[in-house]
Formats: sequence, structure tokens, C-alpha cells
Amino acid sequence: MAIVYDGKRFLETKYENEKQFEDEVVAGSKLFFGKNSIFINAKKKIDSKSIGATIPDGFFFDFSDPLDPQLYLVEIELAEHGFFKHIFPQITKFFAFFKNTSLQKSLVDKLFHVIQTDDLLKAEFKKHLKNIEIHKFLSDMVESSQNILLIADRPINEMQEIMYTYTDTWGKLVRYLEIKKYLCEGEVLYLVHPDLETLQYSEAAEQSEEEVDDEARPVYTEQYHLDGVKDQVAEVYRRTKALAAELDKDLVFNPQKYYISIKAGKNIAFLKLRVKKLRFIAMLPETEIRKIVSKYPIASLSQPVQNFYNGPCAAVEIDNLEHEEEIKALIARLLKEHKGT
Repeated sequence: MAIVYDGKRFLETKYENEKQFEDEVVAGSKLFFGKNSIFINAKKKIDSKSIGATIPDGFFFDFSDPLDPQLYLVEIELAEHGFFKHIFPQITKFFAFFKNTSLQKSLVDKLFHVIQTDDLLKAEFKKHLKNIEIHKFLSDMVESSQNILLIADRPINEMQEIMYTYTDTWGKLVRYLEIKKYLCEGEVLYLVHPDLETLQYSEAAEQSEEEVDDEARPVYTEQYHLDGVKDQVAEVYRRTKALAAELDKDLVFNPQKYYISIKAGKNIAFLKLRVKKLRFIAMLPETEIRKIVSKYPIASLSQPVQNFYNGPCAAVEIDNLEHEEEIKALIARLLKEHKGT
């Protein structure tokens, strides 16, 4: 495969070995993950038993959305390595880590030590965190941001089947990023897929509709999204659903892989359940949302994310029911906008 760019023909180039691939990803982390990211090279800074029997290749902190930062355990693999012999058992060890509070606390302490002893790294975190204490931030991230990022140099054919089979682990926690390298007379181009700004919503592997058996598709339920969230978040969701029913009993709450959509003929909102909050993505321009909601934080969404949701939108961060009248008013406005009522 080749890419023609700026009058030059760049040819796809294979990495000589996994170490070369890892080194390039680490060295180019700002390029691959964006300027609002921090990548910690785990193998050089943290001992191999920090999360049990293994350690990821890195820790990727994504600050692109200041109100919803994310932490990813990063595993970098050449796709030619046997999936079931190498990649599958490696990723599976990370699932056990997410259930072990003792290991999580140990990792927080070690990450904090790494940051405190590296002035440049500490300055980067302080730039993004402002007045938030670093140790508290790390504790919150390790507890609530349970993501695994698998980076490979080409598609991994087994991923779609594995995600459909293990929906509560592979399907829910693993994201996949493909980085291909192209060369032309010493110049380098990288092809990165999917778009990093919509990484949270992207399938780990793509197949056409004809290639996927309908019977093999997992069925997502409300409980799928409620598993693992705090009790107050589950209550926020249930109350949001009740408030919506008071306004229109025919509204449909439709669980999908990465969200629960609210449908009034078409989607008027998307709910993403985090461990400690509910993220209400309302299909209205942000300026309109801010006229209705003042008691809850509102996150601006980048244009690629708005494109993903197919229209102008912004996210309301809800972790309590103290101002549920604003939630109800927002749903009412969405109904008026999208149903003409």
C-alpha cells in the first residue's frame, strides 16, 4: 500500500521488531496522542509487578476534554504476534488489575513518585490540573477511568469476534489504535486510525455490515452500562429516565455499545455512564444548553466528536440530583426542538 502526498509516493514500511515500534510510539507520543496528552513510559519508570504479573508499555493521560480526562493502560504490539498466545493473555491480566484495589493503590503511589521526581512531567500535570492535587487526580483516574489502549501496526483480525464474545471486558474496556508507517526517501508519514478525538467511540476492528452475522451481534442492555458505576450515578440515570417519562412516556432509552441514546423519533441525547458521573450529551448548540443549565458543568465538544453525534451538541456533567429541575428543563427543550412540540 502507498500514500501519495505532496507529489511524493510513500510506501508502507514494516517495523523490524516490536521494540522499534514501541520506541517510535513513545518518542512520538505528542504526535500520536495530541498536545493535550501525557504519556508515561512505564517500562523505564515502573517495576514489572506494579499491576500484578505484568506492566503495560505505558500510561496515556488524555486531557483533550478538561471535564472528562481519561487514563489508558497502553499495550503496543506487532499484529503478526499470535493473538491468543501473546496479545490475549497480556490484555486479560489488565482486567484483573481493575478489580484489585490493593494493586490500584500501589500503582497510584508509584505513578505519583515518578511524577514528583521528574520536574518536566510534574509541570505538565500541573498545567492541566490547575489546583487539583496530583495524587488525588491519579487516585480518581485509576479508580474511575478503566481503559485499555491496544496499539498495533495493522488490523488484528480476531478483535471483532473477541469484542462480541467478551462484551463486559474486551468490548467495554479495550480501544484499538492502528499506526502504520510510510517512507519516501527518508521522509516519514504515519497513518493513525481511528481519529484520536473519537477514540472512546470507535470499534476495535471494522467489518462491513455484510460480514457481521446478526445473530453474533451482542445485545446491549441498561445493566451493561450500569455495571461498575457508583450507586449515585445509577440513581441519576434512573431519575433522568423518570423525568423524561413525565414529559413524554413514548421516549425510548436505547442502549448501544458506548452510550444509551434517548430517542424521540430520532436521537435527541446520548447518555454515557462513568463510574462517578453521568455525561448527558444534548443535541443542541452549546449556547442553547447554557441558557437552560447553570448548576452543572458543561463540556464543549470538539468538531470531530460533534460530527460523530451528527450535529451540534455539548455535554452536561451530572453527579447528583440537587438540580434535577435543570435536567428536566433540558429534556423538555430537546423535545420541543426535535419534535416541534
